[in-house]
Amino acid sequence: MKQRLLSGLLAVVLLLGLAPAALAAVPAEEEAAQVLAALDIMVGDQNGDLALDRTLTRAEFAKLAVAASTSRDTVGDTVAVKPYPDVPQTHWAAPYIKAAVDLGLVQGDLRGYFNPDRTITLAEGVTVILRLLGYADSEFTGVWPSGQMAQYRALDLDAGISLGQDSSMTRRDAMYLFYNLLLTKNKSGTYYLNVLEPTLNLVNASGELDRVALINSAMDGPVVASAGWQSQLPFASSTAKVYRDGKTASLDAVQLQDVVYWSASMRTVWAYSDKVTGTYEAASPSITAPTSVTVAGKTYAIETTGAAYALSDLGGWQLGDTVTLLLGRSGGVAAVADSQNMDTVLYGVVTKAENTTYSDGKGGTYTARTVTVAATDGGSYRYQTTNKNLDVGDLARVETGGTGSVTPLAETRLTGKMNSDGTKLGSYPLAEDVQIIDTYEERTPIRIYPQRLANVSFTGDMVRYYVLNARGEISRLILNDVTGDLHQYGILTEVNEVDVSIPGGSFVTSSSYTYLLGGQEQVFGSSNTVYNLKVGPCQVKMDSDTNIERLVNLEQRSLTGISTSTATGSDNREYTLSETVACYVVVNGEYQLTTLSRIQSGDYTLTGWYDKEESAGGRIRVIVAR
Repeated sequence: MKQRLLSGLLAVVLLLGLAPAALAAVPAEEEAAQVLAALDIMVGDQNGDLALDRTLTRAEFAKLAVAASTSRDTVGDTVAVKPYPDVPQTHWAAPYIKAAVDLGLVQGDLRGYFNPDRTITLAEGVTVILRLLGYADSEFTGVWPSGQMAQYRALDLDAGISLGQDSSMTRRDAMYLFYNLLLTKNKSGTYYLNVLEPTLNLVNASGELDRVALINSAMDGPVVASAGWQSQLPFASSTAKVYRDGKTASLDAVQLQDVVYWSASMRTVWAYSDKVTGTYEAASPSITAPTSVTVAGKTYAIETTGAAYALSDLGGWQLGDTVTLLLGRSGGVAAVADSQNMDTVLYGVVTKAENTTYSDGKGGTYTARTVTVAATDGGSYRYQTTNKNLDVGDLARVETGGTGSVTPLAETRLTGKMNSDGTKLGSYPLAEDVQIIDTYEERTPIRIYPQRLANVSFTGDMVRYYVLNARGEISRLILNDVTGDLHQYGILTEVNEVDVSIPGGSFVTSSSYTYLLGGQEQVFGSSNTVYNLKVGPCQVKMDSDTNIERLVNLEQRSLTGISTSTATGSDNREYTLSETVACYVVVNGEYQLTTLSRIQSGDYTLTGWYDKEESAGGRIRVIVAR
């Protein structure tokens, strides 16, 4: 396979590796087709159609065999002599048949003819596959093909194939046969795919295929989407399967300034829209040959030579400039956009405001007020500003084009109920690319996803800010402690509260609380406040990333059963568990941290504790088993 761009893991589109070949599991048809396409062994027609139900000729199988051999990159478009009397030099398959003959994979009949247009039988195809694995015909005793078919079954090459040895193969049968070949050890004990791609180690010792690494190796690019970018693809873009930011999309969904990758053999396009705009603060190891840069307080690896040039002292951007980085699929810098021509707005919450010293790119320094903004895309970015009124906790709007100005936002309220599938809040639908964060006081916000808010009724100040796009859809949403996921949950084990009056009309008020968090004992108290708490599960409410504001008791529900995500109450209601639900078992009066799976399988009396009703965003946070 030709050398292709290698980069990080796919987010959402490519799933985990396939089952080990030793288990003889039948792969999903789509997975087998994807793997063979990525290796350029079996690809569809100009429309991507694999025609899997069509029978396969001997010439077509010879081409597949050569494409699956270690000589696949050496086959030319023409041959000097005809390989067989019935295969002239002008025959479309002549180069492949000649290569297959030279590799010892195929041979003609007793009359010396190849019969290129005759359909191939399973036994003939199996014989070629075994030759690819290094088995010689002489190793099989008895009448052909009995020995070959026995070895075929012993090696589990038959997974997904049900036809008899003398039956004509379809392209589907060939797809499974070549897929099984890849996950089979050759005569020398090496998985065949690792023979084809020795530097990638795509099949591990357990026979599991790393499909992510395989697709990475089949990927070309990137290019930045601009007017007419489709013409750079080596195939008709109208026939491409398209993903944008890990989701299935149409070609029209690809926007200008997106970073685009593609695979010609898979006829697939992947587009990514992540960008970051801010002050170009540093280059490493040097401005003359940068491999990473720091922009808006975060460091990004550079993944293309074009981006490295643009951000070097030879390019158009210098330290102290406001730049917009276009990020590729691995999060590295694929290109640099012209910030003056960008029209991007970022929304978020200020998490830090300080005076910062910067290099001026000329050997000197300067100081500027700098704010860090936790944005709705889940990122945290740093910007210089002349606005002295911005403070921690404020909502902020950043115009990332031009100079990247930061301005405070007045809160806007929104009420209504989120529907059951998390696609509509009140009368407003949510945009497909909606970004949502939940905030509380000075804590760093967390990004959440629409389904987490299903069936939640938004009232009062639960929504701090929202943005509608041109279609009237909610595209950005900033919440006020709706999920409760910003806090921690544990067990309050000891309460000491003093709240008494003394002669003279004064009061003595203090409190001290011991609690378990993650199974570890901790203490919280106040010299002037009593919180009126009782022993039992509690919420540890944080008003910053390091400071505990207070403890709050949780509400309890008797449970009759639990699954991995829900619990059934004695009131026959179903309650949703927090993804980080804390589970404790009481042994001799002491709380011991345990796992959900343990209490699921044990004979316990269960009690669930929740922070608030699900209609307000709550969850079962703690489960106690007795």
